[in-house]
Amino acid sequence: MTLLGLHHVTAITGDAPANLHFYRDVLGLRLVKKTVNQDDVSAYHLFYADAKGTPGTDVTFFDWPRAVPHQAGVSDISRIGLRVPADALPWWEERLTARRVPHDPATSVNGRLTLHFTDPEGQRLALVATDEPATPPASVPWTAGGVSNAGAIRGLGPVTLTLRKADSTMAVLTDILGFSAISEAEAAGGRDLVLRLGASGAAGELRLEERRALPMARQGRGGVHHIAFRTKDDASQHEWLDRLQRTGVPNSGIVDRFYFRSLYFREPNGILFELATDGPGFAADESVEHLGARLALPPFLEPRRASIEAGLVPLSSS
Repeated sequence: MTLLGLHHVTAITGDAPANLHFYRDVLGLRLVKKTVNQDDVSAYHLFYADAKGTPGTDVTFFDWPRAVPHQAGVSDISRIGLRVPADALPWWEERLTARRVPHDPATSVNGRLTLHFTDPEGQRLALVATDEPATPPASVPWTAGGVSNAGAIRGLGPVTLTLRKADSTMAVLTDILGFSAISEAEAAGGRDLVLRLGASGAAGELRLEERRALPMARQGRGGVHHIAFRTKDDASQHEWLDRLQRTGVPNSGIVDRFYFRSLYFREPNGILFELATDGPGFAADESVEHLGARLALPPFLEPRRASIEAGLVPLSSS
């Protein structure tokens, strides 16, 4: 029983139309599912990914226009890494500059050339140049968004967590979830640590920034809500539930999200973790060719479609 890598990262936007423009038209990701937050159907839940919505390629957003702006700090998922081919960063620097997207010069981070930038709401992102193979299934680059196959985003990783005290989070990641500690270095106000799932490379990598003097983060638009890790199937999901229960970790129990099954818990610094199955996948209610074209609702919400649609801002599918 092992986790296979990163599954998705879910963040918060306050402007769904602008969010769609940035992640689809600037970053070239595919909108593979336009649905709603199943716990708050007044809010969109938008999923951006590769051409098929391959597990490990998803950046998702809850649309909460009234959310306060995110304030960075500890107990924070502080940067979302997006993998691109090893030689693609010069092209991305030109593209981001042409579209006036704030970004830093590319620099080496843990041996990989990395380009830090932000979206229009201040969401902290990074393009990470690597040709390391990810745990199957391989991503299928989406090239309809003005990004060529040679530059298209391949998936998530690494993702950075900022913590006041890293040791307790490290213990959960290594002793329960099966991460391996790769490196540790002193940093101003704390330590920088790298952990990885098996041979997954950047697609299963977390960076922990221990920063003892920072204030607590305040979650809001332009920040991350939670991070999810891949489990193979329902059988392995039940094994993970048993492990959490045996080790005394409070959790949600298994929640059927229709496109995958979820299991939620908070690590000791308060960050929300999710274990999500690879399937059934986003083609459960739409063909691969038409992913994201309409508002998709799981069967238990379908009877409420008219009232749900009435409360949402229309989004263009193209």
